[in-house]
Amino acid sequence: MAASWRADPGGPLWRIPGDDTNSTMQNNVFVTGGTGYIGSRLITRLIGRHAVRALVRHGSKKRLPQGAEPLIGNVLDRTTYTSLLTSDSVVVHLVGTPHPSPSKAAEFESIDFVSARECIAAARAANVRHFIYVSVAHPAPIMRAYVDVRVRCEALLRESGLSYTILRPWYVLGPGHRWAYVLVPLYWIWSIMPSKRDTARRLGLVTIEQMLAALSWAVDTAGSVSRILNVPDIRETAAPLAPLGSESLL
Repeated sequence: MAASWRADPGGPLWRIPGDDTNSTMQNNVFVTGGTGYIGSRLITRLIGRHAVRALVRHGSKKRLPQGAEPLIGNVLDRTTYTSLLTSDSVVVHLVGTPHPSPSKAAEFESIDFVSARECIAAARAANVRHFIYVSVAHPAPIMRAYVDVRVRCEALLRESGLSYTILRPWYVLGPGHRWAYVLVPLYWIWSIMPSKRDTARRLGLVTIEQMLAALSWAVDTAGSVSRILNVPDIRETAAPLAPLGSESLL
């Protein structure tokens, strides 16, 4: 399937996933959050196809998947790792508060926002080739502090002048993150209600496999054009790898 594009009123472009001419290029990938829920799994997928380096704290090197080069630094302080970035780097920023909930608003500010702000600033100083950021689907009626931080981080990225890919999942189903399966019947009901259909699509569930496929695609095709992937786009990117019937369930 050929790639298609449409303008986003906010300034960047939305990309509807498809084939890309630079999908076989080996990239110099710099990952933050590489020992986390998504990061460790993504690194495992990227090893062998890309040169992967990951920013870690002292004592965390052994938690990285084998094959990734550990780089010691503090993700909350750009001065500890700006010099580790190069103009050909593809940055994948995956740092975030684990198991986010409304009670963690202070952590969203001190960890999620500060880490993204510092990473974007470091990437801008190094003039990296592309920046990949996992945001959140919005607007949304709940988790407002979390959404607010992610929207502000998106704004920083837009203002940075960097080329980027923003992914906007709502909830990522996977090991230890399965409670939302109980909502599947509700999503089905919403999908047949005209007044709720758009909300059901925007705030739909994605699996960890779909997220990893979309992130891998973002790394493989990182270039000079900025893209935003909402939930339907994340699913479409992963469609060839998704289990039969998974799209209808989510």
